[in-house]
Amino acid sequence: MSIDRDSTGYHLGQALAEATRTFFKPSSVDETLAEVTRSATALIDAANSADVLVVAGRKSFESHAATSELPVRLDSLQEELQEGPCVDAARRDVFVRCDDFTTDTRWPRFGPRAAEIGVRSSLSFQLYTGEDTLGALNIFSLEANAFDLASEEIGAMLATHAAVALYAANKNRQFVSALATRDLIGQAKGMLMERYRIDAVQAFALLAKLSQDNNTPVATLAADLIKLGSEAPQA
Repeated sequence: MSIDRDSTGYHLGQALAEATRTFFKPSSVDETLAEVTRSATALIDAANSADVLVVAGRKSFESHAATSELPVRLDSLQEELQEGPCVDAARRDVFVRCDDFTTDTRWPRFGPRAAEIGVRSSLSFQLYTGEDTLGALNIFSLEANAFDLASEEIGAMLATHAAVALYAANKNRQFVSALATRDLIGQAKGMLMERYRIDAVQAFALLAKLSQDNNTPVATLAADLIKLGSEAPQA
């Protein structure tokens, strides 16, 4: 997304509206996140780079849609040290702002290291907190005291779009997984119905009992039965 900064200037509201229209075009989650981070560096003058940090299992850090190598380095450093503004935003705080890493004492190990790399200030916005996965939109500047209230408002708007994209992607994965699980169970029920000449209700009851007796999820048991195929015991 390009923003005209010639002598006529540009209206921030118009730029945000353009970004919103772009976000809602059909696209993959990666494309949406890339548009979010690109828009962050385009709409916030002081922003030098941005990315989306996803923490899976609360330990595995992944950088998405990074606009440069800098956010990736910072995410790796926070993973190593287990501290930093992006970690705080992802894990517990809705919003984290740092005006100067050389003086901020909240991250005694990460702050000095970030300053050594050349980063002086940042904005981090929590995207979502799931049972196993956390996320944050992070915006970095090479200048101290770089961000103002307008920067926060723009970042919060962009974070909302990123959160919606990630939520939708997660729900879609759950939906596809649920369809696959239902299909497996359906196939296993069909096998049991044919083999033991029972109806669908009885077949599912048999699967449920086998699952309980063997302490194995029904979907896993169904997959095992399908894999066994003709090797399954006859009635």
